[in-house]
Amino acid sequence: MTTYIRYELVRTARNRRLLFFSIGFPAFIYFLVAGPNQDVANLNDSGVSAPLYFMASLSAFGAMNAVLGAGARIALDRTSGWQRQLRVTPLKPREYLGAKLLGGYLAAGLTMIVLFAAGVALGVRLPAGDWATMTGLLLVGLLPFAALGVLLGHLVGAEAVGPAVGGLTALLAFLGGVWFPVGSGVMHDVALGLPSYWLVQAGRTSVGGAAWGATGWLVVAAWTIVLAVAASHAYRRDAERA
Repeated sequence: MTTYIRYELVRTARNRRLLFFSIGFPAFIYFLVAGPNQDVANLNDSGVSAPLYFMASLSAFGAMNAVLGAGARIALDRTSGWQRQLRVTPLKPREYLGAKLLGGYLAAGLTMIVLFAAGVALGVRLPAGDWATMTGLLLVGLLPFAALGVLLGHLVGAEAVGPAVGGLTALLAFLGGVWFPVGSGVMHDVALGLPSYWLVQAGRTSVGGAAWGATGWLVVAAWTIVLAVAASHAYRRDAERA
């Protein structure tokens, strides 16, 4: 298991496309959007400065893209026959999937570090406890996306998984308030039921936003359970076909 985990982590670190879209692209967008608004202290009446808001939201966006990227690697393993080969080894299913998720979380962690550094470069200053709280909630908020990545990896082929992951990330980011604060109205009501909204809120909890509360925890837990059950069923179905 240790050898396979090491292999997956190295594979993730060498995936230039994944690192670009989960780290490089969000960092570029951050400086492009937050840089000109560096002096905006209250973005769209959110109570949060522009550098702070976009640091948190784009950290959520990049981390979401990173863990969903695990699904792309699973789809490639299925197409190449590598997953079938692994099933005849002593490697257990939970170890295989755990290694994929560790790779996704590694990329997500790197995303947060880069975006946090970019935020500091534009003047974001927070107590150490706030940085820790924000990071912890972001990691918890990624759980449903990790399950979704595994599900996509077993439902979508290698040729289609890239567009599927990219399209879902873009849609969930838009509805979740990555690009602008979600106010009142129908869009806000829809956003409250999405894990992407609470992922963004997790990034803002320690920087002026309201805490998750019972609703946030319930939404994240519900999506995680439902998607994890669906991903488990999809994996077993693939195993039976093999």
